[in-house]
Amino acid sequence: MKRTKTSKSWMTEHVNDPFVQRAKSEGLRARAAYKLMEMDDKDRLIKPGMVVVDLGAAPGSWSQVAVSRVGVGGRVFALDLLPMEPIAGVEFMQGDFHDADFVAEFEALLGDRKVDLVLSDIAPNISGISSSDQARSIYLAELALDFALQHLSPAGKFVVKVFHGQGFDEFRKVMGGAFKSVQIRKPQASRGRSSEVYLLGVGPRG
Repeated sequence: MKRTKTSKSWMTEHVNDPFVQRAKSEGLRARAAYKLMEMDDKDRLIKPGMVVVDLGAAPGSWSQVAVSRVGVGGRVFALDLLPMEPIAGVEFMQGDFHDADFVAEFEALLGDRKVDLVLSDIAPNISGISSSDQARSIYLAELALDFALQHLSPAGKFVVKVFHGQGFDEFRKVMGGAFKSVQIRKPQASRGRSSEVYLLGVGPRG
């Protein structure tokens, strides 16, 4: 298939992206790792001994960051519908995180511990129809929020990717009702032309 001008432009931008080059040199699976690093450095999301869940984890760059920062006393669960190459110290589960049987399997592994941090860098497969893509993005964010509220500790934190557009303000209000504090973050590694931002919720209201 012949590449379009748009796809060629994206590939050129991607190859020349300093975060892409840095990720390759540092053995990270995707440039997205630097988004989490920056948010963690700013908001102290990840601490030694924490239980962290990475939703939609593949290819695994956020899990790589999380496992390097929770230390030997922490646990990192990576959940995704897609397969993911193993990462030392990360417990990967392939399945649908809003399927009841899959969640029960996860909870059995979790045991009596609550989750300290839920991460979601999920984005829908892009169809090119902006209204449809935005609706699916908000839906995935809502599913991640439901999961987080079911499993977070009283002091837990939730980071979720959301795109500006229809439904964004409503979702932010829902987050505001669900957490004691909600902040918007736009990491430097997030491409400037992208409408993506991250919402950080701290302290679920129960």
